[in-house]
Amino acid sequence: MRVAVIGAGIVGVTTAFELAVDGHEVTVFERRAAVAEEASFANAGVVAPGYVTPWASPGMPGKVAGYLLRQHAPVRVTLPLSREHLAWMWRWLRSCDPATYAANRARMQRLAFYSRTRLAEIREHFQFEYDHSAGYMVLLRGEKDRRLVQPSLQVLRDAQVAFRELSPDEARQVEPALSPDAQFVGAVHLPADEVGNCRQFALLLKNEAQRKGVKFEFNQAVDALDAAQPAALRVWALGATAPQQRVFDAVVVCGGVDSAALLRPLGLRVPIVPVYGYSISAPLREPLNAPVSALMDERYKVAIVRLGNRVRVAGSAEIGGDPDRKRRASIETLYKVLHDWFPGAAQLANTGSGVQEWKGARPMMPDGPPLLGASGVPGVWLNLGHGSSGWALACGSARAVADLMAGRPPQVDVEGLGVERLRL
Repeated sequence: MRVAVIGAGIVGVTTAFELAVDGHEVTVFERRAAVAEEASFANAGVVAPGYVTPWASPGMPGKVAGYLLRQHAPVRVTLPLSREHLAWMWRWLRSCDPATYAANRARMQRLAFYSRTRLAEIREHFQFEYDHSAGYMVLLRGEKDRRLVQPSLQVLRDAQVAFRELSPDEARQVEPALSPDAQFVGAVHLPADEVGNCRQFALLLKNEAQRKGVKFEFNQAVDALDAAQPAALRVWALGATAPQQRVFDAVVVCGGVDSAALLRPLGLRVPIVPVYGYSISAPLREPLNAPVSALMDERYKVAIVRLGNRVRVAGSAEIGGDPDRKRRASIETLYKVLHDWFPGAAQLANTGSGVQEWKGARPMMPDGPPLLGASGVPGVWLNLGHGSSGWALACGSARAVADLMAGRPPQVDVEGLGVERLRL
């Protein structure tokens, strides 16, 4: 088939690659000048399937309310809030009951474990070299953090995920550069999890996709789909005064937060909104003072990762607000957490443009899992709404969608990931 893929983030690139593996003639349309320029650009890079879980969880609404007045809050609700945000929050609240949470958590984790396997297959087959290392550690500052993490550990046990609960001394054996002044009660180490540079992987996979015949058309914006001809795209080149019509046999929408607008004329009401995250990336000052792999501060929900010769600190979740305005308090939280754990790791002063401060939109569904498969409209397929887990879910999601388009049962159970959720 002649297939168009809308969007060239990590989800769009992996989708294009898997469709090309199956022999389709694939064209990718991307409004930016390169792949992975938006949500995939500077994310934490953590691939930890056991920790992939819905935001919509029991007790989460109370936690969010409690964060409202905290200086270093991991979650913030910021004005202005659009009508779409308010509708999303209502659906999110309805999804926080224990039964819905348990079902969605199981769906996400099945997909995440499958995706990690597919990621490793691709990396090993092509011998990709990108900033990547094994191991993930969750740091517990106090007894309250240790108590609150216990339900997550039971989930890991139920899923037969290998992990160890560590004392502070044992944690320092795994991550020797942890500050000697840092006071904490312990850690959880997951040796099979990993961290990798999402954008570097996307660029490498884009090259392999091109070798398989995939065409990438950059600086191209796509109009909302037309119900009369859903697989006929109206494409605007940068600076063009009129669109060009391009006709395909099928379209896969991987357009992140803009997917809802693309699909609305087809009668599909996709409740997807941007939840903004932040990161800072800085050159190493002294490698011996930097992390070996990836860590998560459980209290502040901030990841500290080593990506080659740089340190990246990522976290915060901001609902609403101005997409073009970086909230200084959120960025200061990242600097604080880095200083608490690895005070000598990064060059943060007198580096000019060496420190990159980034804000990106995570395209999130209210109940947690992404939306995969047939849209219900002939010729239109979906792979969107991965939220903060896009990198952890991308390779598995892409392979599953390609299998569904080929009429094959995917190698992972995709029950509950389709458009039937839109009717709930």
